[in-house]
Amino acid sequence: MPIAFIAKKLISFLLMPLSIAMILFGLGLWMIYKNSYKKAKILLSASFVWIFLCSYAPLVDTLLYKLETTYPTLHKTPKDIHYIYLLGGGHHTNDSLPITSQIVPISVVRLTEAIRLYRQLPNAKIILSGYSGMFDKTPHATMQYALATSLGVPAKDLIVQPSPKDTKEEAIIAKKIIGKEPFILVSSALHLPRAMQIFASQNLHPIPAPTNHLADTNSKYFEIFSAKALYKSHIFFHEYLGIIWQYLLSIKNS
Repeated sequence: MPIAFIAKKLISFLLMPLSIAMILFGLGLWMIYKNSYKKAKILLSASFVWIFLCSYAPLVDTLLYKLETTYPTLHKTPKDIHYIYLLGGGHHTNDSLPITSQIVPISVVRLTEAIRLYRQLPNAKIILSGYSGMFDKTPHATMQYALATSLGVPAKDLIVQPSPKDTKEEAIIAKKIIGKEPFILVSSALHLPRAMQIFASQNLHPIPAPTNHLADTNSKYFEIFSAKALYKSHIFFHEYLGIIWQYLLSIKNS
C-alpha cells in the first residue's frame, strides 16, 4: 500500500474533532506535570470548549445542511441513462453476520438509492467500486455486489471495480468505462460536492444523486454534548479535509 496513502489517512485521523480534543487535553496534562499551570489552564479550557462546539447539535447541523443542500434530490431519473456510478464506502467482513450488517450504514443507504434509481431505467447498469482496505481482504465492491444481488439486482447489470482506493481513482475508472456520456453519480450528500468536482476534472458528465442526508433541521438549542453531533462533526471534518486537500492539489498542478 502506498506510503503517501497511509500518511494521508494518519494525518486525517489526527485532525478529527475528538483527536484534536485529546491532543489539547494531553498537552494540558503535560503542562501540569511540568508545573506550567497557566499554559495548562489554557490548553484544558481549549479542549473543553472544542468538545462543546463539536458536540453542539444546532451548530453541527447548520454546517452540514449548508453543504448537503448543494444538489437537490434526484427524484426522477433523466431518460437514456446507461450507467449509475455508486461511490465506495466501508465494510467489515464477518460471515456470521448478514450482509446488511457487514456493510456500514452509509454504504447501505447509498446502494439503496442507486437501486431505487436503477429501477427507473430499463437499460442501466450499476458500477460498484471500492478496494479491500488496510485491514480487510474483501473488496468493498464485492460486498456491495453481494448485497445488490441479494436485493434482486441481476448480476448482468452490475459492474464490479475493486481497485479504486479513493474518489479520484473512481473517477479515472469511470472515464474508462463510461467515456463522455452522462451518468448518475450516487454518494452521500455531504461528499457529493467534492466528488462532482473530481469527476468533472476528468471531463466526465455526472448527474448528482445525493443521499444519506445527516443534517437535522429540527435540532434543539439545548442539545449539548451530543454523541450524535460529535459523530456528525467527525464526518464533516473528514469531508472538509478532503476539500482542502483537493484545493491544495489544484494549486500544485496549476
